[in-house]
This record gives sequence, structure tokens and C-alpha cells, in this order.
Amino acid sequence: EVLLVESGGGLVQPGGSLKLSCAASGFTFGAYDMKWVRQAPGKGPEWVSSMRRRGSNTIGTTYYSDSVKGRFTILKDLTKNTLYLQMSNLKPEDTALYYCATEIEGRPFRGQGTQVTVSS
Repeated sequence: EVLLVESGGGLVQPGGSLKLSCAASGFTFGAYDMKWVRQAPGKGPEWVSSMRRRGSNTIGTTYYSDSVKGRFTILKDLTKNTLYLQMSNLKPEDTALYYCATEIEGRPFRGQGTQVTVSS
């Protein structure tokens, strides 16, 4: 069974930092592209960042949306089957439910998500 479990969200002040984790199981973690998506209240899902499966043990080719480029970093640790999203200089508009996702053999999978709230 494919499982994706996010953690690390919380309440943070503007300008602060958080590191999200996504623990993966039930599939060969390093063999598939992974991504982070967020959904703010009343809005549709917004792609945040992706990491291609090819690459070194800790980082493959990465992509970021313009809204987070330069502030967020996507990382993976193949030894722990975990995807990370290091977020810095957080803004109120970053408030959303963040979840990790992948596609395996044409089927989409995602976790339940972790809430990030940026507010003073």
C-alpha cells in the first residue's frame, strides 16, 4: 500500500521558517518523481515544487513555482524514504494545507497534508 504522511506544519510568524516532511512507504521512493502541492482555503490546488527521480542520493533535478522560488527548497533522503520542503521567509500568502504527491503507473497518490499558517 502506497502511503505518504506529511508532518512539520504549524503556526509561524511572517519571515519565519518551517521544514515539512513527507514519509513515503509502499513503493520504491527513489524511482518516482515527487512533488509538493498546497491548497489555501477556498482555492484550488497549487503546485509548489517538484523533484525528478534522477539524481544523487539526496537531490535530483528540482523545479519551483515562481511564488516560492528562492524561499523554498525541496530535498529528499533516500535512506529515510522521506521528502522535505524547507520553507523560509514565509509570507501570509503561504498559508495553506501542504501535501506531497506522486504518480505511480498512471495512478496519483497524495498524503493527507499538514497545515501551515503564517500569521502575526
